[in-house]
Amino acid sequence: MRESVAFFDDLQQRVDVGLRHQGYLFVARTDEGARAQRDLVAAQDGWGLDDVELLDGSEARRRFPYLADDIVNARFRQGDGWLEPRRLALELARASGARFETGRMVTGFMREGDRIRGVTTADGSVAAGTVVIAAGPLSGPLGKLAGLDLPLATVRRQKLILPEVPQVPPDAPMTIEFETGAHWRPAGTGAHALWTAPAPAEPPLDDVPTSAAFAFGLLDPTSDHALARIVPFWREVWSSSRLQWWLQAGQYTYTPDRRPLLGPTRIPGLAVNTGYSGHGIMGSIGGSRRAVDAITGRLNPGDNPFRPDRPMHARSFDVL
Repeated sequence: MRESVAFFDDLQQRVDVGLRHQGYLFVARTDEGARAQRDLVAAQDGWGLDDVELLDGSEARRRFPYLADDIVNARFRQGDGWLEPRRLALELARASGARFETGRMVTGFMREGDRIRGVTTADGSVAAGTVVIAAGPLSGPLGKLAGLDLPLATVRRQKLILPEVPQVPPDAPMTIEFETGAHWRPAGTGAHALWTAPAPAEPPLDDVPTSAAFAFGLLDPTSDHALARIVPFWREVWSSSRLQWWLQAGQYTYTPDRRPLLGPTRIPGLAVNTGYSGHGIMGSIGGSRRAVDAITGRLNPGDNPFRPDRPMHARSFDVL
């Protein structure tokens, strides 16, 4: 993660990928949540993340006046932020100098004995010394084409996009309710809002459907995870006759231990770079370098904690 963030900071100096360090602000409304936040800040400090601030309710409201009166405490790190994934992807593609062929569905794999030597598509074959499956939610079905059963589960995640929300301070941090994980951040003249509560696994899809219930759950103040629970101006947004919004949906690809699969598989010539469990952008640069190092032999299997054949201990879904 740290390697990726350092890369993004350096890239932003040369190309605008929409990187903004406006911080993450986690707020707790319950005494139990506040205790958990205190424990987490202490743990983060032990991990070397020593710039996380723990604010009591009064200080949090002084620093961020839009917060509700019943906030017990808040956890804030100014160095956190976000970027625009599409800008990042296009810039990485441009800077790589590689040739990309889109719209070519992989139908199978070329083999020489037990070894993968390339892929077959509806428009012909593509030879390669090593084939890397890096297809996000579609990595599992591609693995099956090669006879590889990857330990992946796909879970739908949605994003609520509000193009015009004058109540949102443009310099606000991402603001998250600790107890529910419901959160929002500024985006242009509006906001993006999400809720990443545990959801059942579902088959990988090319076109992931959205649900209006997701938007109502965030916007309706009577919801048990409404944005208005921690930021009262969202009540005004909900009641406005000018409210406009739309939804996007995709799928996160989870492994049992919530860590990515990086490097060669048991099938010679086939490697993977997938399963980031919701942290794909943040881990993308460092994870991809480790995948390449594992493929080229610069990283020994015993030194790769993300190798695909590692023993896994299942962890529950994290809200954030």
